Amino acid sequence: MQERANELLQVMGRVDGVEPGSGLAKHQKMATSPFVMLRGAASVFYSDLASLRFSLPAEIESWPLTMVMGDCHVSNFGLFSEEGSHGEDIIFAPNDFDDACVGHAGWDLLRYGVSLILAADHCHGVQDGRYIPDVPFANLKRLEEDSVAEALARFLAGYRLACEQLVSGAWDYRQVLQGFPKDHVLHKLERKALKRQAGGEDFFTKSSLAKAVDLEQSPLKFRSIPERFAPLSAAEYRELEQVFGPYVDDQIVDAVERLGAGTGSVNMRRFYLLVGPGKKAKTKDLPLYHIVEVKKQRAAAPLYEFEDLSPVNLLSPAHLTVVCQRRMQRSPDLVLDEVRWKKAHWLVRSRHHARVGVDPEDICCTKRALNGGFADYAELCGQALALAHGRSDRRSQYFEQAVLATPDEAWQALIELQQEYAEQVKQDWRWLASIEASPAQPDW
Repeated sequence: MQERANELLQVMGRVDGVEPGSGLAKHQKMATSPFVMLRGAASVFYSDLASLRFSLPAEIESWPLTMVMGDCHVSNFGLFSEEGSHGEDIIFAPNDFDDACVGHAGWDLLRYGVSLILAADHCHGVQDGRYIPDVPFANLKRLEEDSVAEALARFLAGYRLACEQLVSGAWDYRQVLQGFPKDHVLHKLERKALKRQAGGEDFFTKSSLAKAVDLEQSPLKFRSIPERFAPLSAAEYRELEQVFGPYVDDQIVDAVERLGAGTGSVNMRRFYLLVGPGKKAKTKDLPLYHIVEVKKQRAAAPLYEFEDLSPVNLLSPAHLTVVCQRRMQRSPDLVLDEVRWKKAHWLVRSRHHARVGVDPEDICCTKRALNGGFADYAELCGQALALAHGRSDRRSQYFEQAVLATPDEAWQALIELQQEYAEQVKQDWRWLASIEASPAQPDW
């Protein structure tokens, strides 16, 4: 274990600036459970692949390169409005492209499967008292152990199904996933998103905008939430306004620094800009306002080890994220750009009014989850992921054809690798938890 501990210290220290055990909030957060550690340690995952500690099945690694999420896991899919806060269609799709790049699709397949195993473990651990989440679970229904094996198989089946649909012409690259029936595990979450979009019944109380901004005060300003928002000095405000004003679609009417968001990027600075027609808004004009996030962007997690796979990966970190998101989504955010500022690369993107994420308990601990919903969710993620991968090259279907030509033995080997790597993450987590004396809880 000492050799492995040295590897973890080196890789995590390189990415985060300090080694585990130094009291970094990100590392303390990762000590919550193996699932949270996986979310925060994508660099370790790619180091293990580069060192050949773990290797994808050769048939899967030989697929044509495509644009990948890079940090693919169960909570990096969700429901949101297309075109950022401007669109009216609520869809289910990948929602995080911070680590997107050109790479092997098998990376995303492997990482998602590992996260599926660890999401179930996270919920079982909370129920058994081994892990303590920030907010106690309201529902303690327990997922059966054999549900995980079914979900892994259904995830890959969903991925292949989407490729079949694209090759046959039954689907095209404009296909999206939406409109889930009442008995589906995502039905309630989809209804929640629909209510939060502009014009929805919960827009003024539960949208991303309403949670961050008091829509009844004039002039409009961000709420005073010390644990989430830090005020800016007058000089900082003017600089943000000057630098980023050209990249938003209206006036900047307020700005704050966002604290403690994310898991993998919890130590990267970010700002929220309130953007709209003016500081004083009429009720009918409130849907015209939205929040634009400005986030310092580090290089995508795979690129320290795999930068040379494609010249596209040589783009600046924020530019690469923008290119991949625009290619992998059907209708990307209308406000989506990159800026060079303070000798760093910053991503500029609109935050969705109706964004609704998926936590492990949503797919593991509800009545619908126990009645096949866990596997249904996995299959849906497989379909959404295949669509995102396939959109990377809309000129041909060579990628999808390669997926469909892959023999059953390779798919089974991938499942075995997912299970093997999940055990590695559990072992790594035990080491991390032992050196983080006061683990913080995740901001789910």
